[in-house]
Amino acid sequence: MTPKPLLALLALALPLAACAVPEARLRSGLVRAGLPRPLSACMAERMVDRLSLKQLMRIADLPKAQGSESVEQFLHRVRALGDAEILGVTSSSAALCAVGLGR
Repeated sequence: MTPKPLLALLALALPLAACAVPEARLRSGLVRAGLPRPLSACMAERMVDRLSLKQLMRIADLPKAQGSESVEQFLHRVRALGDAEILGVTSSSAALCAVGLGR
């Protein structure tokens, strides 16, 4: 492969790879928090496009969210972060994904 097509291919692949890692980390964090896998996957897919990398890391590493017994309990813990944008995106993603409209 000549250098120009290779560079073009890399230019297309890098943004996709950059999204994949935060999304996977967020999805894993949501599962650790006690959310069902399908709901976590749907929410992570939506949230990765709507929150900054810093915000995604904050919610993926939310220490007190581990073992949440319900979505409501998880959202209560997200609210404690004090970031209205994280709360809004997380709660709307949870609602839309729960009723099957998230994708």
